[in-house]
Amino acid sequence: MARRKAPPEPQPDLFVEAGLTPAPAAAPARKPASATAALLDPAATDDASLSALAFVEAPVALLVLANRRILQANPAAAALFGWPRHLMQGQSVRMLYPSAFEFRTVGERWLRLMRDRPVHEDERVMQARGGRMFWARARGRTLTPDRPFELMVWTFEKLEGPETPTETALTPREREIALHVVEGRTAKQIARLLDISHRTVEVHRAAVMRKLGARNVAELVSRIVETR
Repeated sequence: MARRKAPPEPQPDLFVEAGLTPAPAAAPARKPASATAALLDPAATDDASLSALAFVEAPVALLVLANRRILQANPAAAALFGWPRHLMQGQSVRMLYPSAFEFRTVGERWLRLMRDRPVHEDERVMQARGGRMFWARARGRTLTPDRPFELMVWTFEKLEGPETPTETALTPREREIALHVVEGRTAKQIARLLDISHRTVEVHRAAVMRKLGARNVAELVSRIVETR
């Protein structure tokens, strides 16, 4: 006799997790053409439906994490990291970091910071599907300040265009070269890839080292992967 498959585990209710109480469900209407169409239904105007619509349609990458596991990822996050949403959900957020070292050190740093304040942001190297690394601005809010990692909301923004310059901000070219340094490439190898002189690479690398307070290349790599 064939074994009966266990029923799938229910998906967590994000609004309950966040301490929100959705309004009573409306009476069922006609079957919508899509999930977004359901959220746009004139009858679905309660806070929970509008919050769900905002999460799905937000133009910025959003993740909801519970103890550093991905409860939900919106379509913008799937596009940024190159993973289908259903493959991200339930996974450790380690999948979005270049190494276990970065995952651990960033986690330790954020845990320490978010015990004092519920919202924090920084810039860091993240990893998309296939190993492609990129600089990102990460913003996080904990919904459980006494236990910061128990429930968090994150946004991620890829950094690639010109920004308002500050004394310590890396330029787009410096971020590009920093990523190559993390991957172990020499100044001459980076120069060939970017079609610039290795002297130019050395100038940019020296600027990155100065801005991040690194005394040598090994320390520079450590600074980059531990976030600024």
